Amino acid sequence: MMEAVRTWLTAVVLVSLLLSVAQSLIPEGTLRRAASFTGGLVLLFALLRPVLGADLGRLELDFDGYQAEIADRQEELAAAQTETLAELIAEETEAYIWDKAGELGVEVTTRVETRTGEDGIPVPWSAELTGQRSGALSSYLEAELGIPAERQVWHEQNTED
Repeated sequence: MMEAVRTWLTAVVLVSLLLSVAQSLIPEGTLRRAASFTGGLVLLFALLRPVLGADLGRLELDFDGYQAEIADRQEELAAAQTETLAELIAEETEAYIWDKAGELGVEVTTRVETRTGEDGIPVPWSAELTGQRSGALSSYLEAELGIPAERQVWHEQNTED
């Protein structure tokens, strides 16, 4: 490849040099203008020779392969986006439950699991709570967050010493 570039550049330089010498030797007038025009065409041909001599029949563009790679990459990015969104929703839901428990006077720690809903958006699916069991908080989780009692796991701890 480098040898081909070197050969091409050498040809362009030599043609330019020969044209400069020829133009300086030809007297002013119509002949010089015709020689300049012809020299310009020869130089243009020397510049475009690699493109004109290219075997475009051997040129293969794998558009289907590129399209498949783009589709794969888009799927990867969508999965990563969904995963990040699920983590964010779980964290926000945990903070929300913790705040509501504080309002109810219950101390709990929470871990929320999400699942992708029918619309492709992650939603809170289950909650694992550690602390004193609260019927009010359990009802709240079911009514407001859509986490039914059967998907609520309580690990009760005594807060009394």
